[in-house]
Amino acid sequence: MSLQVYRDVEELSEAAAYFFVEEARKSVNETGRFAVAFAGGSTPKRAYEMLATRYQDTLDWGKVHVFFGDERTVPPDHENSNYRMAYETLLSCVPVGSVHRMRGELDPSEAAALYEEELEAFFGGPPIFDLVLLGIGEDGHTASLFPRTPALEVRDRWVVENPVEKLGTIRLTLTVPAINVARRLAFLVAGEGKAKALKEILEDAADPYEYPAKLVQPASGSVWMADEAAASLLG
Repeated sequence: MSLQVYRDVEELSEAAAYFFVEEARKSVNETGRFAVAFAGGSTPKRAYEMLATRYQDTLDWGKVHVFFGDERTVPPDHENSNYRMAYETLLSCVPVGSVHRMRGELDPSEAAALYEEELEAFFGGPPIFDLVLLGIGEDGHTASLFPRTPALEVRDRWVVENPVEKLGTIRLTLTVPAINVARRLAFLVAGEGKAKALKEILEDAADPYEYPAKLVQPASGSVWMADEAAASLLG
C-alpha cells in the first residue's frame, strides 16, 4: 500500500488523472487495451473532467474499455446514476472503445446476473481489470460494499445486488473477490469527513466488516490518494 497526500481536491484530481493516463498507456502498450472500473461519487468527478479536457487528444481512447464498480438502482439518466455522472463529465467527450454500465433500471438480481455475463463475455473468465478506481464513504464503505451488508460475505460471485438497510435501498456492486484481482487499484479520498474512516482503514485494527474498504487487499497492492483534509488524522 502506498499513500500520497495532496494539498486539496484540485491537486488530488490532477494526480489521479495523470495516474489514470499512465496506467492506460502502460496497459495498451502491453496488451492492446485498458479495462478500467470507474468509481462513482463526488471525489472522482473532477478527475474525470480533467481527463476529458487535458488528455482528450493524448490518449488512445478507442482502446479504453469502461466498466463500473457499483451503481444505484436508478435509470441511467437519473441524477444519482454513477453512469450519468461519468457520461456527462467524460464519456460524452472522448471516443472510448466500449462502455459497460450496470443496468440500474432493471430488477437488481437480474441486473447483477447480466453484468456478470457481460464481464464473462469481455474477459473470457474472471474479470481482471487493469485498474479499479474506488473511493470511501464516511462509514468506511467502498464501491457499494457497506458495513454489515450481505455482499461482504460473497466469495463466489463477481457482481451482486446488495441490500443497504440504512439507506433503504439496494445497490449493485462488484464483490471483494472481483476487486482484489485487479492489476492496479487506486483509492481517491477527499474531505475532512473522510478523515476518521481513513485512519481506521489504514492505521487501526478496526473490524473490516465495519469498515469494508479494509477488505480490499489486492495482491498487487493499492495506491491511496488523499487530500490534506482527509489525511489530517493519520500519524
